[in-house]
Amino acid sequence: MAQRVFYTILGIVLVGAGIFFLANRRTPNPSSTPERSTPAADLEIQVPSEVKKAAHYESNTPEAGAILPTPPPSVVIDVNFDLATGSTIEILQNGTDYGSGETTIDGNKLALRRAMRQDAPDGVYTVTYRACWPDGSCHDGQFSFGIDRDLLTTLTDSRNTSEVTIHMSQIKFSPIELRISAGTRVTWVNDDAVAHYVNTDAHPAHTHIPTFNSTELKKGGSYSYTFTEPGAYPYHCSAHAGTMTGLIAVES
Repeated sequence: MAQRVFYTILGIVLVGAGIFFLANRRTPNPSSTPERSTPAADLEIQVPSEVKKAAHYESNTPEAGAILPTPPPSVVIDVNFDLATGSTIEILQNGTDYGSGETTIDGNKLALRRAMRQDAPDGVYTVTYRACWPDGSCHDGQFSFGIDRDLLTTLTDSRNTSEVTIHMSQIKFSPIELRISAGTRVTWVNDDAVAHYVNTDAHPAHTHIPTFNSTELKKGGSYSYTFTEPGAYPYHCSAHAGTMTGLIAVES
């Protein structure tokens, strides 16, 4: 009798131990996602939107804080006073200048510009510039923008197409963001009853690409422009500049 009780108790103990083991055993889950070594937030491009304005500053392209899918063809600073020799622009990332060629002053002396290398890597860029005036004085300014080529996959892809149409309808461009090949002719058609424009940034200077600007387009009106140089081209309708914006990424 005592022996039977002993074995009964032993069996209960062994069964309980087995249940505890199974309940606490960690079985690998093949569908689980491994933890990131870097937090997701640290993998995103975060660009300061602050602008250090030099004297007589008006605007700049790209816009401060903007994140573009490719480098812009050039960086432009707009002012309201005649610029003079000695004015410069640097487009910096980690101490390397990704500007191309010399800084130039537009014929009206109110815009300072410098081309940007199209092989510039993704990341945050700090534009530092010096605006000099006829009296020999100079003032410094600064702003930042970002490049993230992953954004290219979110654009309407019309590469390897010779002509593309963008409709202006319900106070917006359609498509809003477009990806094309160099040499593509883009035509904007106004389907709205109100007038629209196609203007390069920045508003109201429209200086980024001076030749990329339409006159007033009434209902049924159209405007065409052929993009020959690679880069990101932000643009807007100057009649609805706060809401009606678009972007074209041109690839070689």
